Order: sequence, then structure tokens, then C-alpha cells
Amino acid sequence: MRPRKYGLARMDTKESLFENIALDVEKRIEIDYAEVRGPAFAGSDQRAILAQLVRAGLAEAVCFPSSGPPVPPIEVLHKKAIVLAPGSFEHIDSAHAAIHNQLMASGIQQLRGELTEKDPAPAGFFSFSAMPLREEDSPPGISDLLGRIDALQRHCGDVLLFRERELYGMTAFVNRYTKEPIRFVVGLSLLVRIWEYRYKKLPGSFLEPLARLLPQNVRIYAYPMSSKDLEQAVQSISATRWKWTDANGWVSARELHPPPPLGHLYDYVLDSNFLVPLQIPKTQKGKD
Repeated sequence: MRPRKYGLARMDTKESLFENIALDVEKRIEIDYAEVRGPAFAGSDQRAILAQLVRAGLAEAVCFPSSGPPVPPIEVLHKKAIVLAPGSFEHIDSAHAAIHNQLMASGIQQLRGELTEKDPAPAGFFSFSAMPLREEDSPPGISDLLGRIDALQRHCGDVLLFRERELYGMTAFVNRYTKEPIRFVVGLSLLVRIWEYRYKKLPGSFLEPLARLLPQNVRIYAYPMSSKDLEQAVQSISATRWKWTDANGWVSARELHPPPPLGHLYDYVLDSNFLVPLQIPKTQKGKD
């Protein structure tokens, strides 16, 4: 339990939920799940309450299954092998949904190959943070978060909404409930963002979050990307001096080369099998 002070919460509107809860610096209480019943809460949106819990920092994560109501994370993570597909998921059209599904399917298939036949099938979750991508931006609204969750549930699958935006925070949370393999499956554009991000809150610069992200049971699966899309992604985040080679217009993590000195660390993570390049989809081989 993480200590927090708490008091009565107003439940009349989505945005005023929990506004009277006083958070102290010791953070002694963490709420895993909340459910309200009775006439006073008629018309309350259970999903909005849970999303607000996460956004307000009162919960670390909440699970929104594609079938059935939301559940506490322990019910879906306990002693299971897990594949997380992180992203912002701001694009919710069918074309992006097809890419998301292929990404998750590739991650599940790769992890299945690492497990024995007797092991239970891995559980896969699309995951994103209730916090903004950049610290200077305002947090997304509850309706925005629920819209993304709805689209992922409708087209893709189960969703974990996290408070933490950094992947190492997601690692720490999931490792509370399982010691089985945990795998992130990411596209190359997100991989570049991970390497380019400046972890100002941590004294260890990039080395500290990388160590937190990759304990012994965690790996990153890197899904290939077309050279054209990768170039656009690198330019959009103003990443410089990244180089790559392609095969029939596609780039895998093995052919991606960050600038020095990051490139040396990238090669180590790659050669140590903490970063696992996924194969170019067969349907894309030979296409530009």
C-alpha cells in the first residue's frame, strides 16, 4: 500500500471527482479499484471514475477488458506472461487498428515461441498513460481517454490505462503481480522516442531508466517499419543522425543505428537480447 490522505470525494461531475481528496507527500494509500452504487450515484460513469482515479494519481493503473466491465489489474496480471503494446493511440481509425492488431499478434506469437507447450497463453494489453506525452502539456480529458479506450476495445482488444508515461514505470507495476516474462512490443518510431527521450527526473540520465525498464524478465520486441514511415517519424520528433538500411523498403531494429554514443548502448541491448527484432510480415515482403 502506498500512503495517501483521503477524504470525501464529490461525485456530481466527472471533472470534480476526488477533488476533495488531499494528497500528502508520503503517498500512503493507493486505490486499486472503485465502484459506486446507490441512488446518489445514478448516472455516474464507472469507467470515467476509474480513468479519473488514474489521472489524479490515486491509482497506478486500471484494466478495461474488451468484453465485460473494468477490473482491478491483479485479476488480469497475476502470475501471467504479459505482452504490452504501448502507444498514445490518438489515431483510432480502422487503418491504424489493423496495424495495432498486427503489432500485438506478432508480440504474442513471439512470446509463445519462448514458452513451453504447458505454459498458459500470454495475455496481451494495449497500454497508454493518462498523463500527457510532454510535461508542459495539459493532461488529456476524461472523454478523450475514454474515446481511445473505446476504439481499442472495439477494434483491437484489452486495455491497461497507466498513470506513468514511462515504460519503466509500467514494468515496475506489472512486476508487482507476475514474475513470468513481460514483453513490450513497439514500432521503430516509438523505439526511437525511447532512445531520444531525456529523463530529467532521474539522476542516472538514460542509463537509470534503461536499467529499470529491463529487469531479467523483460524484453522489448521491435516491430519493423517501412523506411518511408520511419523517416517521417524521425523527422517529426527532430531526431538527428539516425541511420538505417532497408530490405525491400522495410527496416528492422537490426538495421537501425542511433548516433554515438547512444549507438554503443543500443548495440549492447540488441546483442544481449533485451531488444528483439521481429520479422518483417510476410505480406509485406517484396513490397515497397
